[in-house]
Amino acid sequence: MKQLYGTYCLKDHMKKIILLSYLLVIPIMTFAQKNVVNDSIQKKEKALKFNVKQLIIPAVLCTYGALAIESDYLKLINVELRNELRESIDEKITIDDFSQYAPLAAVYVLNNVGKKGKHNLKDRSIIYASSYIMMSGCVIGLKSLTKVERPDGSSNNSFPSGHTATAFSGAEFLWQEYKDVNIWYGIAGYTVATGTGFFRIYNGRHWLSDVAMGAGIGILSTKIAYWMFPYQKRIFKSERNIGSAIMPFYDGKKYGIGMVLKFK
Repeated sequence: MKQLYGTYCLKDHMKKIILLSYLLVIPIMTFAQKNVVNDSIQKKEKALKFNVKQLIIPAVLCTYGALAIESDYLKLINVELRNELRESIDEKITIDDFSQYAPLAAVYVLNNVGKKGKHNLKDRSIIYASSYIMMSGCVIGLKSLTKVERPDGSSNNSFPSGHTATAFSGAEFLWQEYKDVNIWYGIAGYTVATGTGFFRIYNGRHWLSDVAMGAGIGILSTKIAYWMFPYQKRIFKSERNIGSAIMPFYDGKKYGIGMVLKFK
């Protein structure tokens, strides 16, 4: 078994590569090459239409996560990965507490520096609020229902990973808003989301299956929010201006990010 799962062993140089990738995300987001897009296309808001192919990736992730609850073989993969990481870990790296919010924050930061996405501020806020409600409701419900013990034994709410779900819902949000402006913004968002999931495993907070399910839920919740938006827009027809402010917070115990919306 050691030989079978030896590829999971984390080497010191791999840690440096992963951390370096986080540092590279910032310049990618800031200095990515300009995509030649016609202004009229960039400003035009297009609804994301339902396509069965869009369900493939989140469906595979969620299916893997769900099967791992009962499958002895997939449970064994979880345990072997945890054991390999325990042998290699020198210290925990808690960057995932912050990085889970990075793709979401990037959408608003890019807008504030003049990079216009697919939707205006009010519409994108409605879309992500819908995504977050669906994502958090699903995560909380599954945690309460499954009661899976965390790898570090700290609690019985491991499945699925809320950090990973938050990161991937934000990554899909960033992808949908800016893929037509510059594809590298979306790639950077998914890079950060993947790193967040990895560090949840690395820090002993989640199993591989928890992260897979969280990623699937995050992606799917945002896709559904975009599919729903044309119907929601009929409800939110107000043309009032809206301002926003985003600020990270730390109360001594928890990290997070807050957003204030001001309607004029």
